[in-house]
Amino acid sequence: MLGLTTAPAGGMGDLLPPLQYARSHSNDPEALLVNILLKIRHNQLDTALRDVDALLDSKPNFKLAHLIRGDLLMARAKPLTAFGNADGAGTEQVADFRDEARVRLQRHLEQPPAGKIPKYLLQMQAEQRHAIVVDTTKSRLYVFENNNGEPRYVSDYYITQGKAGAEKIREGDQKTPLGVYFVTSSLPVEKLTDFYGVGAFPINYPNEWDKRLGKSGHGIWLHGVPKDTYSRPPRASNGCVVLSNPDMADVGKSLQAGLTPVIISNNVEWVSPEEWRSQRERFKGELEVWRRDWESLDNERYLRHYSGKFSANGQDFNTFSTQKRQVHAGKSALRVKMSDVSLFQYPGKENLMVVTFTQDYQSNNLNNVMKKRQYWQLESGQWRIIYEGAA
Repeated sequence: MLGLTTAPAGGMGDLLPPLQYARSHSNDPEALLVNILLKIRHNQLDTALRDVDALLDSKPNFKLAHLIRGDLLMARAKPLTAFGNADGAGTEQVADFRDEARVRLQRHLEQPPAGKIPKYLLQMQAEQRHAIVVDTTKSRLYVFENNNGEPRYVSDYYITQGKAGAEKIREGDQKTPLGVYFVTSSLPVEKLTDFYGVGAFPINYPNEWDKRLGKSGHGIWLHGVPKDTYSRPPRASNGCVVLSNPDMADVGKSLQAGLTPVIISNNVEWVSPEEWRSQRERFKGELEVWRRDWESLDNERYLRHYSGKFSANGQDFNTFSTQKRQVHAGKSALRVKMSDVSLFQYPGKENLMVVTFTQDYQSNNLNNVMKKRQYWQLESGQWRIIYEGAA
């Protein structure tokens, strides 16, 4: 088992530190589970059994806890040589349980870096009350609140991702996508089968960048689990991000349809507040220069902000630039105001930024207001727009 007094092959004794209990509320199932594992490692088997019984009293559908309880009961008769010996579960299922125990324990051994911010959350607009960041490597979902424009850590949760891991490419590959997404709607439990638990929140996969890359698939949601299940193994979904029902209900309070960003990364990168502010102000400067150059009606100044690889709405750079020159020829005055600006760096890509804002366009012959989204790419040291369209 996870290293009772020794660390058998396939166990986790090498991951367990000297006895140092997880700090959390006493009714937090994950903290209780971690403390049970630590007690087992230090041969406090009777206390661990009492604790696992208490855990199962509160969460009777926690399958991993049942497996651990079976191991503890068998340990009274003979030493256990491997995790899951007592349960009679198949090798694959035991491996799933072992992975779940490992990632839950890892969360308590490797806390989120104190005082640091995921580099992707450069700017949330005022109406975005929260942002979600998912780390597929750690099977973890982090919730951040918008604290006057600065992300502030709130909490984090164990999650299940696709059976084949992350970086979805095509329909049916059972992978979870990586990228910058947004919650598109909230599906109430009354409209769902039991499989999705207490609720579901679709995200906009494939996004504009995914479509550009030819990625396919659909139906990627954040959702819960069936009533007879507390949690699923780290890799068990068809691509969705899955939480326990209590966690999904908790996270669901932070999700706003059409607003909440969901950033899914293979390995979340954290930066200091100073570095975060520097990156944000630097890019906001780029955005302001683009706005002013557009207002100038100087085609060369304006179009220099667009990549030669630009593609959107069936236009490449040449057709886009021709159209803009024609439009500008009929303008004698132009004012562009931007509000509700959000800036998110694309995970795994140092050179890609997702920008969303409300655009108030006023000219001598046309006035309109729209929500716009741009993808900016760093090319030879210069930020340029590679996609632009309605959000």
